[in-house]
Formats: sequence, C-alpha cells, structure tokens
Amino acid sequence: MKIADAIRNRHSCRAFLARGVEADKIERILRLAAHAPSGGNLQPWRVAVVSGRTKQEIAEEMVAHFRAGVRAEPDYRYYPEHWTEPYKSRRFACGMQLYSALGIEREDKARRREQWLDNYHAFGAPVVLYLYMESHLAAGAYVDLGIFLQSLLLAALEEGLATCPQQALAEYPRIVKHRLGIGDDTVLLCGVALGYEDTSAPVNRYRTPRAELDEFVRYFS
Repeated sequence: MKIADAIRNRHSCRAFLARGVEADKIERILRLAAHAPSGGNLQPWRVAVVSGRTKQEIAEEMVAHFRAGVRAEPDYRYYPEHWTEPYKSRRFACGMQLYSALGIEREDKARRREQWLDNYHAFGAPVVLYLYMESHLAAGAYVDLGIFLQSLLLAALEEGLATCPQQALAEYPRIVKHRLGIGDDTVLLCGVALGYEDTSAPVNRYRTPRAELDEFVRYFS
C-alpha cells in the first residue's frame, strides 16, 4: 500500500465485525509503529493491549459511571474551554455528519446519549489499545505520542484492520489504571479501537472534509 493511499483511506471506524484480531498482527503493528520518531529517542509511549473480559469490564464500569452522573476526570484537557472559529463550526459539522449517518435527529437527546455510551464499548471492536506515558515527562512527549499514534493507525490499515482513536476511552483514567494495574504516575492519552470494519454499517460510510491549503498554510521567501 502506498503511503499516500494509506493516509487518504484511513478513517475512524465506528462499527466493527464480531471477529477477533490475530495476535501476530497486533505485534507487527506495534513493532512498526515503534519506529516513530521521538525527541532524543525517548520513545515515551506505553501501550496496553486489552481484549476479552477485561475490555468488557472496563466498558461496563465506564458506562455505570456515566449513567450515575459521575463526572469524567481525564488526565489532561483535550478540547479548549472556550470555543472559537473555525474550530467550533468544524466540530459541530462533524457531529452532525455522525448523527445523520446513524439516523439520529439533533433533538433526540435520549438516542444521542445512548449512542455516546457506545464509545465506552469501543464501538464493538474486539481490542482496545490504551496509550499512556509517564506523567513527569514534558509537553514534547505528547507530540511524540501523537506521531506514534498516527504510525500505529497506518500500520493497522496495512494489516487490513480498522481503527478509531478515542479520547472518550480516557475520560475515566482511574478505572482503566485500576483494572490494568497502571500506576497513578502516568497520563492516559487515549484508547484505540482495533478490529475488522463492518463495511455494511452506514456509520462507516461518511467522511469528514479537510480544509483547503490556503486555510492553514502560509508561504515565506
């Protein structure tokens, strides 16, 4: 697969087949992603590969917390506290595409709430890769983890697998860390749903647009 094709074809999958992922594929994906660059070659990424009963128990506990109104307490702020343009409009449009593909009206808050819970089940993916790092590291490690994450997503695509990077899976880090025996001296970045895509699912058919170059590029000479 050409790199250009991989970058263009990668998308966030939100419906997976009930089919397990081969262990050797997961290992190849992680080995390849580990070639991602990092400042000073620190390689700050840590990965927990979660499936089966452990994955289910984590999901059920997250859902229970959400239903009980327990406020999410992620290890870091992903979105801005105050929204400005064009980011506010882009996020709104993204949400509208998602709910439109699912056939959920904007006013149907009950169905939107139930759909949100599917995040905690990783949209039915059989495997979740939790990415985390040691909390004493500085902001550069977040950059390194981002590069590693993109490498991981593209490596999965080459193996015929679909992915969905999810910050929602890091909303209740204490649940994840307790279940997996990960120390509190870490930052849980995200979870990555990993599995085989259900290509018949309407939610997997829409694609979000990308800004034109003149919106984010400036040239100097």
